[in-house]
Amino acid sequence: MFKLKEHNTTVKTEFIAGLTTFLTMMYIVPINGFILSDAGLPMGAVVTATALITILATLFSGLWSNTPIAMSVGMGLNAYFAYGLVLGMKIPWQTALGIVFISGVIFLILSLTKFRVWIMEAIPMDLRRSISAGIGAFIAFIGLKQMHIIVPDKATFVALGHISDPSVLLGVFGILLTLILYTYKIRGAFILSVAISSIIGWLFIPNLEFPKEFFSMPESISPIALHLDIKGALSLALLPVIITFLITDMFDTLGTLTAVGARANLFQESSSKDKALEKTLEADAAATVTGSLLGVSTTTSFIESASGVEAGGRTGLTAVFTALLFILTLFMLPIFKAIPEPAILPILVVVGILMFKELGRINFENMDIATASAAFFSILLMPLTFSITNGLAAAFVTYTTIKMAQGKFKDLNIGVIVISIISLIVFIVHK
Repeated sequence: MFKLKEHNTTVKTEFIAGLTTFLTMMYIVPINGFILSDAGLPMGAVVTATALITILATLFSGLWSNTPIAMSVGMGLNAYFAYGLVLGMKIPWQTALGIVFISGVIFLILSLTKFRVWIMEAIPMDLRRSISAGIGAFIAFIGLKQMHIIVPDKATFVALGHISDPSVLLGVFGILLTLILYTYKIRGAFILSVAISSIIGWLFIPNLEFPKEFFSMPESISPIALHLDIKGALSLALLPVIITFLITDMFDTLGTLTAVGARANLFQESSSKDKALEKTLEADAAATVTGSLLGVSTTTSFIESASGVEAGGRTGLTAVFTALLFILTLFMLPIFKAIPEPAILPILVVVGILMFKELGRINFENMDIATASAAFFSILLMPLTFSITNGLAAAFVTYTTIKMAQGKFKDLNIGVIVISIISLIVFIVHK
């Protein structure tokens, strides 16, 4: 079924690869619980739903596309869901789930067409990379804010927090520890950092306590499952947000698959004949739709899949093993709930840093003013306005306006123009 001999691999190699991928990305279960609980969703239900969608999406991906790609709730869009939409725009989380559902359905329909090739060719690569870097800055800013490393200030809007505070110190320690472990390519660097930071917090910060139990039966997802408000999401004012989720999910997926595929000799970028890529995109889109029904934000392919590829994973059996291992997280809620926030929020900052690295791949030397301006506003406005939508919209409007002013209409295509028109709606309907 997995054609192991054809891919020059074995069951043992695929299991080790699956275990490696599991260790590098299991952090998503507790951190997604923390993030979405800030938006008012019950943490226990979110933890269960996150584990379930990770299991289902990764299993389906492995069986459907026969690739070692693991999937779970995407970092970046989950933060935007909680802090940008629910807390920032005061959108009920049920309506926000409706937005995720609609964007997922559109992505699923488009993944069955040649749209993926068109979108990859329609939007300049440097602009795509700047959007990724902007999202990185956005989620890193959220992490720093939630740890009180950055605090509000009446005169300067933001300022450095009280670093001497034990909780803030734990957060700073967690960031540095995660970066060091990641630098030395320690397998499971993220979850290992969370474990070490948690133990230090439990030992030295008075109001933090060790978990009273380590395992329990999974909590029900009934408080969040099928509670999405699709009707409420179908409004002109929310169209730009839907487009933002759609485009960001697509960029995340295509970027991840390109990066992982290069290491595993998978996928042919822009090739309409690549069935593995088509099937992986279909699995990703189907996972987003399913995840919104279960009660979580956008699901996407995880770049941590690259760790499994580095360990030798080449087929869908790697993903199947990863999915099966994630069953363990269903029973770890007591541990997840006991994790101090300053021990897990550093992961947001480090993931933001890794996404911000895309900035280094932008060709600044030969970049024209239109692309440079679009990249600048994308990266700057996402964290400063606390909105991925605003940054993305400003980037496309700026790029199109300058190109038109220069008379370089050949640099514009229907894709960029349509997205730019939709982006204008962001500012027209903005209150």
